[in-house]
Amino acid sequence: MPSLIDLRRRIRAVRSTQQITSAMKMIAASRLRRAQDRIINARPFAQRILHVLNRLVTEEDQSSHPLLRVPTPGEGRPLLIVITADRGLCGSFNSNIIKSASQFIAAENVNNEIMLGLVGRKGRDFFRRRTFDVCYEEIGVFQNLTFSDAAKLADVTIEEFVSGKASSVSLVYNEFKSVISQKVVVEQLLPIQRLEQGSEEQTIPSTDHLYEPTPKEIFRDLLPRHVRAQTYRALLESAAAEHAARMTAMDAATRNSTEMIDDLTLYMNKVRQAAITREIIEVVSGAAAT
Repeated sequence: MPSLIDLRRRIRAVRSTQQITSAMKMIAASRLRRAQDRIINARPFAQRILHVLNRLVTEEDQSSHPLLRVPTPGEGRPLLIVITADRGLCGSFNSNIIKSASQFIAAENVNNEIMLGLVGRKGRDFFRRRTFDVCYEEIGVFQNLTFSDAAKLADVTIEEFVSGKASSVSLVYNEFKSVISQKVVVEQLLPIQRLEQGSEEQTIPSTDHLYEPTPKEIFRDLLPRHVRAQTYRALLESAAAEHAARMTAMDAATRNSTEMIDDLTLYMNKVRQAAITREIIEVVSGAAAT
């Protein structure tokens, strides 16, 4: 049976941990608000630029720009961009990403030929111990995420795809749904995705359009911007989802520590009561013996 001193030390330790988790929850909540506003503002542009490109591509041959070409079978290797967090204490946020990335690698990888781009310390630490070809890695971007960080990553993917080294480029990240819900998404970045039939854009009546400049010139400027915008959106989604996951995890840890303190306090009271009872019995027994 532990002593009262040991129980009091455990209660103080749990209470200190509770203060830390509570503070981390509040910090994550304040950062989540800003991250949520940024992703809400970025989504419409990223979605609309994809719709515009799909409408243009249907009217122009795919060979008009290198980013529109569909590589032939056996040409290049798949490139997977894995976006994780730099820190832990956010529940299953990082493990879900690593699990989905591992499943993608198992499905697409042939003779260990897949290439990886790693954003975030957790994903880098996990995959750097494996024998994969890492063409890009970056940590610390989420401390002060800017569009230039996304542009740097996007330019690397464009170079790999245009040069023929990459047959496709995919992103795996956590998409922010709500404070308590994040969805792991594996999204193809290159070649440019085609909208599904029956989507919002397909419900708009088909009409002929006149473009100036020509679609080919539009592609030259718009396609790289599209890749950068989609990459930036994925990074913003991951940042917001990380803060939401950390806030949820720290809230659960705070509540669990409260329950643990109550249980330890109750147990400490029982131990103290037993000690008092034992001392009383010893005094009464000693008095009766004399």
